[in-house]
Amino acid sequence: MAAPLLTHATVRIGMAQFNPVVGDIASNSARVSSIYADALARGCDVLAFSELVLTGYPPEDLVLKSGLVTDNIAALHSFAATTSSCVAVVGFVDRVGDELFNAAAICAQGRVHGVYHKQLLPNYSVFDEQRYFSAGKDFSLFQVNGALMGVTICEDIWEPSGPVATQARAGAVLNININGSPYHRGKSGERQQMVSERARDNKCVIAYVNQVCGQDELVFDGGSMLFDASGTLLAKCAQFVEEIQLVDVVLPRAAGDPSTDIKELLPVVAPREVELMGTIAAPTSDIEQMYEALVLGTRDYVRKNGFTDVVIGLSGGIDSALVAAIAVDALGAKYVHGVSMPSRYSSEGSRTDAATLANNLGIEMQTISIEPAFGAYLQMTATSFAGRPQDLTEENLQSRVRGTTLMALSNKFGWMVLTTGNKSELAVGYFTLYGDSVGGYAVIKDLLKTSVYEMCRYINTRSKKSTNHEVIPDVVITKPPSAELRPDQRDDQSLPPYDVLDAILEMYVEQDQTAAEIIALGFDEALVRRISRLVDLSEYKRRQGAPGVRVTLKAFGKDRRLPITNAYRG
Repeated sequence: MAAPLLTHATVRIGMAQFNPVVGDIASNSARVSSIYADALARGCDVLAFSELVLTGYPPEDLVLKSGLVTDNIAALHSFAATTSSCVAVVGFVDRVGDELFNAAAICAQGRVHGVYHKQLLPNYSVFDEQRYFSAGKDFSLFQVNGALMGVTICEDIWEPSGPVATQARAGAVLNININGSPYHRGKSGERQQMVSERARDNKCVIAYVNQVCGQDELVFDGGSMLFDASGTLLAKCAQFVEEIQLVDVVLPRAAGDPSTDIKELLPVVAPREVELMGTIAAPTSDIEQMYEALVLGTRDYVRKNGFTDVVIGLSGGIDSALVAAIAVDALGAKYVHGVSMPSRYSSEGSRTDAATLANNLGIEMQTISIEPAFGAYLQMTATSFAGRPQDLTEENLQSRVRGTTLMALSNKFGWMVLTTGNKSELAVGYFTLYGDSVGGYAVIKDLLKTSVYEMCRYINTRSKKSTNHEVIPDVVITKPPSAELRPDQRDDQSLPPYDVLDAILEMYVEQDQTAAEIIALGFDEALVRRISRLVDLSEYKRRQGAPGVRVTLKAFGKDRRLPITNAYRG
């Protein structure tokens, strides 16, 4: 009697969601090897790593260094030589002649069996891959236990008629899509819906594997996913944490298009029982995701750049309170140092609010009065400024004394200064250059002021659930915001209410609408013209500021590149 025809195969797929370090090829390849060994021991058939995992993503101009490309290729082949029955899909930078490619190597049984070159190169927002890479044109399919597997990279999956569809038509019933997909608010749901549609439309299982890390201003949130051929979610890793998931899927065996290059990797074996079912991480709210992005981005920027401790100027205001809370969650309370720097205009409430916050967070706080230095500056400039009334000059002097003080502490103790300016202030230039702008990292530079309030309320709600008390004193959230650089100063003396200001900024900055288009929606013309003018005039100030976490679709950073010298008034 003839043996029964084997029509289906059980394939154990692994999603390796971990935190690489850009440029640290030795560390990244060591992590790849360690994770591979563990997955192999657990019976994994196909293990997928993230995009450019050996160099870290995005490597930017590092790929222009020939030595880095050579080193990452050497690391790939060293790893491939250690592989056995588990297929590894590994992101790396490939070089063919004078061209560089964003590539994925398919490794098993001690060698590289094939290389896929990314075909759709994003060149928008924070991406400029066409600066570095050439686009791939060809593909192979890989036979794993009789089932055909295709490989794609990040942007390749976003185009409905792109490489995923092409490979499915050639016979692929499994597609491994490796990613360096950065986070912004709302992207997680958009991404999940898109991958589900690709799986359903192409009738193939899709494993979507994303890295999780902070890299300068970008945060990669992980959220790796596995969908069956009907578009049903089978497994999803948590966001913002490392996680390795192994999942058994049943795939149909098929011969595939005879004109397609097909490479056999794992031999056909008898079907086995499905043993490992995927787990689906619990969904989280937008505000919780934003907070975790800020925590991860801050942690990785500080730690990966060789710092252990940070210092924050605690004014008693809401912005510094939020930055301090994020820093504690990112680094631990003992590594966060607060400094109160009162002047003649600082209210007693602000001083006590800062002390209460520091006590709630469990961080050290010292008080350094800026009055002696401020008085000395006034005395030093008295002759030069004679006959002129006090104005922004004297206000800014106070901020600059505070900035100098924080930088002195940074120099003396090796602490990184975290700046506390929010997106609303940075947008309209409501901050002091070389004053409150000084520092190594601007944690909340992509949070509008209204989002700062929203996040502080979220922190307190979360804290009350776990400890029954608020972290951020309620008075910090409810009192009128003020820089306290002159008697009875309030933000609303210089700016419109933040809910109005932020609505205009969201359209003008994040949506690239012109002033005329915003006015046509019913906003006051004089106000819109004033705000848009302030945004444009402040470009030179923002260019001199520290990087910070990107959490919106368009931040003040690499995805917003307007000229400083700019006469357009739309």
